[in-house]
Amino acid sequence: MIGKLKGMVDSTGEDWVVVDVGGVGYHVTCSRRTLAALPSPGGAVTLSIETKMSDDAIRLIGFTSDGEREWFRLLLGVQGVGTRVALGVLGALTPADLARAIALDDKKAVSAAPGVGPKVAARIVAELKDKAPAGAGLAVVLNGAGGADASPQSEPMRDAVSALVNLGYPQAQAAGAVSSAARRLDDDASAEALIRQGLKELAR
Repeated sequence: MIGKLKGMVDSTGEDWVVVDVGGVGYHVTCSRRTLAALPSPGGAVTLSIETKMSDDAIRLIGFTSDGEREWFRLLLGVQGVGTRVALGVLGALTPADLARAIALDDKKAVSAAPGVGPKVAARIVAELKDKAPAGAGLAVVLNGAGGADASPQSEPMRDAVSALVNLGYPQAQAAGAVSSAARRLDDDASAEALIRQGLKELAR
């Protein structure tokens, strides 16, 4: 199984790149976002690879990072999501944007990806709520909460998330609830106030 390719860009197409590794060209399918991040032909490139095998072919899927590849694997585990849809989601949303959308239950953001209707978007949000890669939910959600105290360094928000996690809520879900609570309360809200409002958000 191929896990990584390091070489030079030989050529690209609408959804693929050929990576020249020591004179051997590997045809790699990529998302729109990954293709946009590639250098021009002749430029050095390193891609994390997911190898998909079938009875008549071996298909290589390329990503800019191991984290993006992990999201691809998670997306494939959702009912109704195949390779094309998963790459469409990752082409429209960065891993951070996807983590934030899932944590905040933002189905609209996910459904903006090509090939993703409201029902599939709802399944993605619901089924991946508790499966985000470790640490994905907290940092990106708190970073996107807005306000002076809404940074990842905000102690009240971190304490509130920690408290909700200790109560049994998944980290991504707890981070989303605290982020929503922070937008409803004053910038200097205490951890206790965030916890109380966060529990209300979780009960909605």
